[in-house]
Amino acid sequence: MVSSTKAAIRLIIGGLGLFAGIALAVAEDAKAPNAPAAEHGAPSPSDDVKQIKLTDDQVTHFIGAQADLAAIASKIQAAGDKPDPTLQNELENIAKKHGFQTFAELDDVAANISIVMAGLDSGTGNFVDPVDALKKEHEEVEKDNSIPEADKKQLLDELNEAIGTTPRLQYKENVDIVKAHRAEIEKALQ
Repeated sequence: MVSSTKAAIRLIIGGLGLFAGIALAVAEDAKAPNAPAAEHGAPSPSDDVKQIKLTDDQVTHFIGAQADLAAIASKIQAAGDKPDPTLQNELENIAKKHGFQTFAELDDVAANISIVMAGLDSGTGNFVDPVDALKKEHEEVEKDNSIPEADKKQLLDELNEAIGTTPRLQYKENVDIVKAHRAEIEKALQ
């Protein structure tokens, strides 16, 4: 169970955070092109996530964009939350190529898919809100005397951080849409 929690934390933080800083920088630069990117800061995922009702088309377009995003993944990771104009243009072009108006829209779809994927049980496919799953795991870790104290403290700190930065799912209907494309999403993200 502990390893599944670490995987869920990574998915939540990674899924919400991979493009969040870049999308914020792209959006802010579009508003104020002369503002230095370093002033934007790195907001927490819960501050950045714009929850939306997903459509079947958005999820399909997100899946289609993954190959192009994977091709520039190293550039995205190297940029952190300060992409250069060339990378910003690449991201915007990928988004538009796959049916999104902006990269920020693609980022919103990715974040909403990540919230649902993080809450899907790998065995049953049932959805549990990630915040509730993280709280339950926190309780189980606290009670587990087989975990060495240093490891337990680190895991509890990670869980507390994840609980504090993970938003609750606002649109329950997103679960059915993501479930319908789950296999395709998982394959595209490999």
